[in-house]
Amino acid sequence: MAGGAAIERREARGRVPSRRRGRADWLAPTLVVLGVLAIWEAVVRGGLVDPLLLPAPTHVAEALWTDRSLLAPDLLTTTWEVLIGLALSLILGAGLAVAMHLSSPVDKSLRPLVIGSQAVPIPVIAPLFVFVLGFGLAPKVLIVALVCFFPVTINVYDGLRDSDPDARKLLRSLDATRWQRLRFLEAPSALPAAFTGAKIAAAVAVIGAVFGELSGSDSGLGHLLVTANAGLATPRLFAATLLLFAEAIALYAAFAALERRVVSWTPRANA
Repeated sequence: MAGGAAIERREARGRVPSRRRGRADWLAPTLVVLGVLAIWEAVVRGGLVDPLLLPAPTHVAEALWTDRSLLAPDLLTTTWEVLIGLALSLILGAGLAVAMHLSSPVDKSLRPLVIGSQAVPIPVIAPLFVFVLGFGLAPKVLIVALVCFFPVTINVYDGLRDSDPDARKLLRSLDATRWQRLRFLEAPSALPAAFTGAKIAAAVAVIGAVFGELSGSDSGLGHLLVTANAGLATPRLFAATLLLFAEAIALYAAFAALERRVVSWTPRANA
């Protein structure tokens, strides 16, 4: 009993510094944001910038509340597009990475295309997707998936290749099959890199959804940006941008939290 109590006390002492580190991690960016907002407010209130071009943060906050009936449905639409496109990119990207890792012909034939796909300007091909697929959900999801699948594919592919060579030799000496090596060694060792790709994809998924909505849509925050800009509703424009900013951060944080639970053996997860 005494030994168990001692272990619990040590675990409790370990959790306290961890919570303190968590608060400290948030303190610095919070202070930076508050400082930027204060300077921004002072610049606009002092007449150094035309409020029509750059509204004060207080006006943006007011627009978040007064225009909530417009912002909320569009936020829901954009979030739905982002989540579906992001899920599609994770499935396709991881599957493609595994196929390239397992098959040299697939690797040689598809890897240049995967890399070259990132040189195609999204604003150029987005209208083509809309023209072919219409103004519904499909083109937006496809554009999000196209924006997101590259970091997922490349990070998973590199993670699979970077498994411990000594462990690989050991499994070969034990006559492990190719799928057993993938399951027990390469896939687990690729998880940290895979989560890195997923976090990058989560951060840029919002951009893909906005590009799709700008190319042709009657809803979503991208559509709201167009209408607010045309109507010179600058506070509403910045309020929609703030929601996009917050959504990208929330998605990134969600994958980071999932990484800490799934990939618990890395120093990053225990930090």
